[in-house]
Amino acid sequence: MQDLDFNEVVTLICKEDPRFSKSAYGFVRQGLDFTVKELKKSDASRAGKSLHVTGEELLMGLRAFALDQFGPMARTVLAEWGVSTCGHFGDIVFNLIEYNVFSQNAQDQRADFVEFYTFEEAFDSPFQPKEQRQPRLA
Repeated sequence: MQDLDFNEVVTLICKEDPRFSKSAYGFVRQGLDFTVKELKKSDASRAGKSLHVTGEELLMGLRAFALDQFGPMARTVLAEWGVSTCGHFGDIVFNLIEYNVFSQNAQDQRADFVEFYTFEEAFDSPFQPKEQRQPRLA
């Protein structure tokens, strides 16, 4: 049997699990690449090696990638794709693992993605004013 390309695999996954759009899967795949690149930049000991990313590292990378790509619209875009919790990212990752697109090690589990951060604190807080401004008195 011929290997399926990423888009074909995602189409199959979306037929079985229609909660998330195809765009969400593409985002997670690109977000993994972004995360690996950032980890290799920040930790010289990881450069030049095949790199396994933990759930925590991936969640932080997906957050940074979403903010980089979509700015204050990140939460809205993700919600449009059906993604509104860290657990949803985990569901997408494990769907991709089931289809051998991503790999896992013995320590990886869905629980790694549960409630790591709220989407409000991750995607809204960076754009909120640092302090409440005092009203001007006349």
